[in-house]
Amino acid sequence: MNLTLVGAFVLALGAVIIAVVLWLASGGAFAKSFDRYLAIEDESVAGLNVNAPVKLNGVDVGKVQSINLDPTNPERVQLVFAIERGTPIKADTVAVLKTQGLTGIAYVELGGGTRSAEFLVPSATPPYPVIRTNPSLSARLENVLTDVLAKLDRTSTTIDELLSVENRTAFKSALADIAAVSRTVAGRKEAIAAGIGSAARTFEHAERVSAQLGPVVERVGRSAAAVETLGEDAAAASRAAGRTVAEVGADVQRVSAETLPELQRLLGELSVLSASMRRLSEQTERQPSSLLFGRSPVPDGPGESSTGTPPR
Repeated sequence: MNLTLVGAFVLALGAVIIAVVLWLASGGAFAKSFDRYLAIEDESVAGLNVNAPVKLNGVDVGKVQSINLDPTNPERVQLVFAIERGTPIKADTVAVLKTQGLTGIAYVELGGGTRSAEFLVPSATPPYPVIRTNPSLSARLENVLTDVLAKLDRTSTTIDELLSVENRTAFKSALADIAAVSRTVAGRKEAIAAGIGSAARTFEHAERVSAQLGPVVERVGRSAAAVETLGEDAAAASRAAGRTVAEVGADVQRVSAETLPELQRLLGELSVLSASMRRLSEQTERQPSSLLFGRSPVPDGPGESSTGTPPR
């Protein structure tokens, strides 16, 4: 009888414990509420498993609920996050795949989310709000290594081209020419040294000449200034002379208009007087006595009478 009661009690207690565990696992009074968000990765998510932690600035805020390929683009992976309700997920929040320590366990790190950004509004059913993603450290390293390897490949190709047979031959010829020039320079080092010394002396003389030319240039500058001033004075004098000539020309024109007729009459009278003086001189030369007795009468010509009456 006692053993039957004990067995029945143990079975009942086990059933209660199992019921409580199932109740808690299915969302009992102490279960947390979660919101769903979607993230789309353009890289491999190797190492990331379902129920992997999702952290916000290092704090566990949820888990990865599902991992699926994008049916429209197999190069992308769709991740659904179950994040505790009330977690501040902003429009500028980004998700990055990271690995934890040396174990290599992958998880999702959420970052960003400025204070002024708007909150993402969660949805109970698809489509879920989308959290942006950034490349992981391994993806960035892979891209950098790919670029470095490509550049190394191009560099190797360039070096192979530089070390071709033709370039090596040309390089050897250039070295031979440089050696010949070096031997020539070494053989004429005394002449080169003398030329350098002469050049140094020439520079010294040029420096002294430049020092001496300084005052001369200054005097020339002053002379040029004086000449410029003289030119300005001459220009002013020329303008004044022009005005004077214009005034004198007007006066001369006025005097010519007033005195020219009188001068012409005077010249006419002088011409007549000159003719009279010439006749008087000729007459005096023919009859000097005419100065005392006057001019003798002219004898009558044939058929003429001094009385003025014709002869009978």
